[in-house]
Amino acid sequence: MKRNAMIRMILTLGLFLSFMNFGCEDVNNKTNSEPDQILFLISIGDKWGYIDKTGAIVINPQFDYAWPFSEGLADVRIGEKWGYIDRTGTIVINPQFDEAGSFSEGIAIVRIGDWETGKYGYIDKTGKYVINPQFDDASSFSEDLAYVRIGDRETGKYGYIDKTGSIVINPQFDDAWNFSEDLAVVRIGDWETGKYGYIDKTGSYVINPQFDFASPFFGGLALVKIGDKWGYIDKTGKYVINPQFDEAHSFSEDLARVRIGEKYGYIDKTGSYVINPQFDEAEPFSEGLAYVEIENQYGYIDRTGQYVWGPCDFEVH
Repeated sequence: MKRNAMIRMILTLGLFLSFMNFGCEDVNNKTNSEPDQILFLISIGDKWGYIDKTGAIVINPQFDYAWPFSEGLADVRIGEKWGYIDRTGTIVINPQFDEAGSFSEGIAIVRIGDWETGKYGYIDKTGKYVINPQFDDASSFSEDLAYVRIGDRETGKYGYIDKTGSIVINPQFDDAWNFSEDLAVVRIGDWETGKYGYIDKTGSYVINPQFDFASPFFGGLALVKIGDKWGYIDKTGKYVINPQFDEAHSFSEDLARVRIGEKYGYIDKTGSYVINPQFDEAEPFSEGLAYVEIENQYGYIDRTGQYVWGPCDFEVH
């Protein structure tokens, strides 16, 4: 099960907001949470909890691991098992799963058994199975479909199921990604030499496998790799931004971070630099801000590249 690596961004944004309101003082406790309140993950010692945008603790750090809220619930680990809490911190689905994913389109993916031999299925918000554990790998639902693997990691094939658990695109791909903007990335061939292309919801190729790597479409563009350079294509497979970057990432808030040599900057959807490459590390923009590092100095910049916090000689986690 592939999960988005959003934890650092959520943590840093939440703590940035707490610094803006409280400086370096300890965060305050808060006993309840409004239903539509955005909560941010925080770890104290080896326990995880949640703060609000002021930096006040809403759910005390008590979990052995946790993920962000999605559709009103968050998956948390207590000991070796995963369950789900609501925004008050109350456990609503008891820890019982060996792996659990965030809710998406009303259901969540869970695994019973170990990483190698366990099976994946799907539950609703009461914890009841809507699709029994039966797949060797699987993803959360996106655009009413989820990819699943039938068979082991070496020889198994990926296809797609609907929310009844019925296979709608037969397992035939060596790797697969969720649908985004009606297209999904698939790979034919092994990790080293295989090629990536895009299929529609009938399983037909819209863009034939030809890329050394490819990512889902966001805002009409997709990030692809040819050789050792990265560029961006449209839904016809035509290059909108030619492969020229040593590293690149998907667009977020209409800007994408790219690396030339050892420095990161940000481009717009024409491929023009909005913020010239100058950072040693850089994160995507979120709510108009991006976390960056230059020579062990850390801070947040706005869309013009100006610092709105920092730079400081300590890193926010």
